[in-house]
Amino acid sequence: MTFHRRGALGARKLSRVSGSLFKRSLAVVLTASFLVVLPVLSGGQSPASAAVQPHVYGGSGIYTYGDAHNYGSPVGSTLNSVVTAMAPTRDGHGYWLAAADGGVFTYGDAGFHGSAGAIGLYGPVVGMAPTPDDNGYWLVAIDGGVFSYGDAGFHGSMGGHPLNAPIVGMAATPDGRGYWLVAADGGIFSFGDAGFHGSMGGHPLNAPVVGMAATPDGRGYWLVAADGGIFTFGDAGFHGSLGSDTLPAGITGMASTPNGGGYWLSGWDGSVYQFGNAGFFGSNGGHVPPDPTVGIAATPDGNGYWLLMPDDINYSFSSPAPPYRIPGGASIAQTAESQVEGDPDIGQGAFCNPYGPCEPWCSLFATWVWEANGIPIPSYAFTGDIYYWAASNAAVLASWATPAPGDIILYGTGPQSVASSVHTGIVAQVWPDGAVITVEGDAGPAPNGMFSVIINGPFLPAQSEAYNGFPVYAFADP
Repeated sequence: MTFHRRGALGARKLSRVSGSLFKRSLAVVLTASFLVVLPVLSGGQSPASAAVQPHVYGGSGIYTYGDAHNYGSPVGSTLNSVVTAMAPTRDGHGYWLAAADGGVFTYGDAGFHGSAGAIGLYGPVVGMAPTPDDNGYWLVAIDGGVFSYGDAGFHGSMGGHPLNAPIVGMAATPDGRGYWLVAADGGIFSFGDAGFHGSMGGHPLNAPVVGMAATPDGRGYWLVAADGGIFTFGDAGFHGSLGSDTLPAGITGMASTPNGGGYWLSGWDGSVYQFGNAGFFGSNGGHVPPDPTVGIAATPDGNGYWLLMPDDINYSFSSPAPPYRIPGGASIAQTAESQVEGDPDIGQGAFCNPYGPCEPWCSLFATWVWEANGIPIPSYAFTGDIYYWAASNAAVLASWATPAPGDIILYGTGPQSVASSVHTGIVAQVWPDGAVITVEGDAGPAPNGMFSVIINGPFLPAQSEAYNGFPVYAFADP
């Protein structure tokens, strides 16, 4: 089972001054209290005095439930790029982690068979799958490229082929002689002895597909969408879904039970939902602020599962080699990354933050990061003001342009009004295919996104409306 940092339709936070990213949140959770701009600082600091501080999520990146054990994680290290995928060994006594740059990390009895960490990928890795004997694994990138290691055979890929939607994950056949790739629009691509049993490609979806799981005999598979909708093909049984439910945060992945009689879904807020004969062994849902969760993997006996929370890990964003347009681009990305956390002022009041007054603060965060690196931008509360300042004092790039680390990403349809400029963040990493990873303040799983600085992506800016809930309309270039 693979983990995917995949999004869902977001709910905009309608405020006069800013917009917060409620990525993967499918319900409009705004209340009157969310719409109030508090005039009192309540412990919030001015941008000039906000301290650059390390992560305070404090977790290991791996949360265990039932008979799942933590065999280690990269916490304590600084990785070149964000962790995007995980796969357990066949006995459940270890697991592999894969990063967006193709780096592979082994724990427990998982063996190292190679990685793409030094290749310089065209697009980021978004999923992985091991061979049945654990002596190899495949990695899949967002553009459909497949990389095989150990005894994993290469059976084909979608790399170099035009796709209607980005790839979000993969699953291997039981004998390891084939695999499926799944795209965000529900399209299925089968290779080797993987049979094609149907897809959602070409069908309208309420929310993008975020993952898949194969049946034990390989004669079917499930797809799961960000709204919790389940689609079954071949001999995959339908055991229930969340497609008609109102969720606190969107779904990020799924895992099936050993006999295919049930499955689990993971929410971005750490919630776990079980169906059929899948047992409930606990979750991270309800924590404030929620530690963003990108997926779930089950133990081989089905009596436990792991949740992956990659924001617990530190990153340098140094691979692939970034196309910096200014000398300070690396420093800007690092300053933003140093702030990834649940807000320490959480108890001080709604929207209280270290970067300015107690009000929606995604723009306050982005302008603080630039200010901390010597860029004389004012501390703006409205995201559209960043656009106007950059247009007059620096540069503005169109939404279809390739940004660089250190740029500010602007979400919405334009800066003209509150309704059209809704959220912002710092570009931290860029791939040749244009996929980005960003660091964003006043963001995270709804309804508590106002408490966090998060890592967002990888995603293609052109697909931002499906991934984040709103499109990208420009980049501000310092």
